[in-house]
Amino acid sequence: MADRRAQLVTRVRGMLAEALGATRTRLSAAQAELTADRERLARIRRAAAAVPERVGAERDRRLAEIDERHAARIAELTRRAAAAAGRESPGAASAEWAGWSPTPPGRAEPPGALRIGTLRVAGAEPVPALVPLLDAGHVELTGADRDGGETVVSALLLRAVGRAGPGGVRLVGYDPEHLGGGLAGFAPLGTAGLLTFVGPGGLGRLLDDLVEQIRRINETVLAGEYGSLRELAAATGRRPEPWRVAVLLGGDELSRHERGQLDRVVRTGAACGVHLVVRGVSLPDDPTVTRVRVEPDGARVGAPPGLPVRLDPPPPATLVTETCRQVAARVNAGPAPTPFTDLLPPPERMWREDSATGLTAPIGEGPDGRPVLLTLGDYPPHALIGGPSGTGKTNLIFAWIGALAARYSPAELEFYLLDFKEGVSFARFAQGRRDPSWLPHMRLVGINVNTDREFGLALLRFLAEELRRRADAAKKHEVTKLAELRAVDPTGHWPRIVAVVDEFQMLLAGRDVVAREAADLLEDLARRGRSQGIHLVLASQDVRGIEALWGRPALVAQFTLRIALPKALRILAERNDAAQSLPRHHAVVNAESGMTEGNQVARIPSASDWETWSELQHRLWRMRPQDAAPARLFDGDAIPRLADAPDFRALAAPETGTLRNPVALLGEIIDVQARSAALRLPRAPGRNLAVLGTRVDEACAVLDAAARSLARQHRPGSARFSIACLDPDADPAARSLYEDLADDAAWYDEETVAELMAETADGLTAPGGSGSPHYLLLFAVDAAAGSLGARVGRRTGLEHLRRILHDGPERRTHVLAWWRGVARMRADLGGPAARTDQIGAWVALDTHGGELGSSLYPGTGGPDWYPRPWRGLFFDRAVHRTGQVIIPYGPSR
Repeated sequence: MADRRAQLVTRVRGMLAEALGATRTRLSAAQAELTADRERLARIRRAAAAVPERVGAERDRRLAEIDERHAARIAELTRRAAAAAGRESPGAASAEWAGWSPTPPGRAEPPGALRIGTLRVAGAEPVPALVPLLDAGHVELTGADRDGGETVVSALLLRAVGRAGPGGVRLVGYDPEHLGGGLAGFAPLGTAGLLTFVGPGGLGRLLDDLVEQIRRINETVLAGEYGSLRELAAATGRRPEPWRVAVLLGGDELSRHERGQLDRVVRTGAACGVHLVVRGVSLPDDPTVTRVRVEPDGARVGAPPGLPVRLDPPPPATLVTETCRQVAARVNAGPAPTPFTDLLPPPERMWREDSATGLTAPIGEGPDGRPVLLTLGDYPPHALIGGPSGTGKTNLIFAWIGALAARYSPAELEFYLLDFKEGVSFARFAQGRRDPSWLPHMRLVGINVNTDREFGLALLRFLAEELRRRADAAKKHEVTKLAELRAVDPTGHWPRIVAVVDEFQMLLAGRDVVAREAADLLEDLARRGRSQGIHLVLASQDVRGIEALWGRPALVAQFTLRIALPKALRILAERNDAAQSLPRHHAVVNAESGMTEGNQVARIPSASDWETWSELQHRLWRMRPQDAAPARLFDGDAIPRLADAPDFRALAAPETGTLRNPVALLGEIIDVQARSAALRLPRAPGRNLAVLGTRVDEACAVLDAAARSLARQHRPGSARFSIACLDPDADPAARSLYEDLADDAAWYDEETVAELMAETADGLTAPGGSGSPHYLLLFAVDAAAGSLGARVGRRTGLEHLRRILHDGPERRTHVLAWWRGVARMRADLGGPAARTDQIGAWVALDTHGGELGSSLYPGTGGPDWYPRPWRGLFFDRAVHRTGQVIIPYGPSR
């Protein structure tokens, strides 16, 4: 009896162990074993009936124990089988229709088998009846119950659509009898090209197309590296091809050719994601084929006799239609971007690449699932990016920068970024209040520079100087290329430089000196930069930006790497319109100057949102060298502060004696380094400053910065500051300066300013008149024309002022004055014909270049200067050939 019980339990265990394997075979075996066990149990009972009555009680007890243990074991193993089935078919693959919703698989996650009902196992809980389809095989439906067959087809297709991402399953219907009526609920997929129908007589063409798809996938996608798309997805985390499911619902007798093509699809289709769901067409015997027989009294799955299955009710028609409508809407909106992490190497491989011969990094995924690489080196040396607003230009730049920064260390690669459109998206690369981290490779970030083309010109000048330095080093070592220079000078600092200029057409706009010099510098850098590792990346969303280059064919020819976003114009060659049909989050990458044969389509990941980028930047920031410094951030909308200026912090008073050449800082120069515009005030003729314009705040800011920087260079009591404010609007700023200069300052107003001029002029000839420095800070001096016109002694106040301007600098007396117009200044100096030599330097605010004239600026017609808020043009006769655009420092309080 014990042996029989052991045999019984062994067979039950075997039955349900099979249930954990392939659904089709394991549950078939379980049903057979269960039947055999029941037969054995019946024989045991018949044999027990012949036992004498005295052992009847013992017999009944032991048989009850066998029944109880048998039922418990069956229940436990069916529970495990149900759990295993749930793991094999997660989410939408097996969920009940009530509350059902699509659950696309994660990266590299297989879709799983699909539920059509439950297995009918007497005395046990229901176990999901699963049919392998996606990446697994084909399904053939037979039997007399047509409605049950349609239920199975609907369930398989809806669950397949729900277990794939939007667009991940493409259906082809062949229904010659009902002309597609059996798939009517899936019709919304047709609006997205995910469902097509083949009419009567089209079966041959359909099978030919399926065979061609299999051939193409084997040849170009799997390419001998992987045995199946499932294997490729598991290894790479990407699935480059959708699943293709052909639903064949009846048809005429197949021709010999059609039968041969059908056999080929059955044998080779599953590995390439090509599957068949057929009814009325017989499929050949193959391990990938699952047969489902649906009769009025029930369904069976697998080879005869098959597992008995209780079919699920058909999915609600509204659920089918609404699901398909949502999937189509998402597909029509364009594919989602791939994860940014696809572009990054494993953490242990970061900063391992060498840039001696060039820079190479992926920008996205190609149609075949392989990465599309971008290279900057000797060829191609520079890149041109184009695409209308909203097509992902900034995101593409972020993705490219991230892919490069993760592979090359700051010793191998440096970035310089300018953004001429309004916005601060590039600011995250620099240190900020929100995030103290910065990208270690970044040396310069310029944002909101749409009105400061001079900053773009300053960057080009900086790069031109760096090109000259590298060329000189290469000449010294008798080499020509960066790779050769790095080989002969391994201790030198020779990283590759990538300069990105977004909306670069702003730099070339107009016909002024800025545009002309910028175009000349761009052409020189594009032509010679390749050999010295300096690469330009120009981006534009406006076709006019590209047209700005067309007049310089020698310049355009250097930008052989072209990246065209959807609907981009004039980026690729004239007859290359590949960008016009691109979906969202894609780009055409072309390293052959835009010629059609160089096209590669890349799916660009999402890299521009804060959280996506922040994780990478923080990782690289923690890897930064100990001596790494944050990038220089230039924000055209920000007003710099004098206290933060490096040149101001470097100023100091001498420990003994008198400073011989004090420096007045006037504002920040618009250039790559955060330098200050400095006016030196030695004992030399003309060392005076005129601030010209009507903007009170800016004029006061220039004089305030000049006075505070001068005061910082003098020990207390070693210099005098005379402050005269003649405009009520300037009074608060002037008073603040007077209070902060403490005992070294004296205050004058309209009633006393003439006495100041007389005393100062008389002091120039007094004994010791060239002793301690004396600075006259005159706010709106032209407002005192009346009081200065009065005589003080033998001269008027204006005559004393002219004498101070003329003779004062050689006696350490300097005038820093604000006039509210050039004409007013000329009037105070003696009239329109008066010489202006005594004004050696000036800052023009809202004063046009034509007003300055040749007497204040070399040449004819004045400087090419167009005023704009909180900007000034600084010119020093002793130093400059052309003016410098400066930003006045903001108020000190």
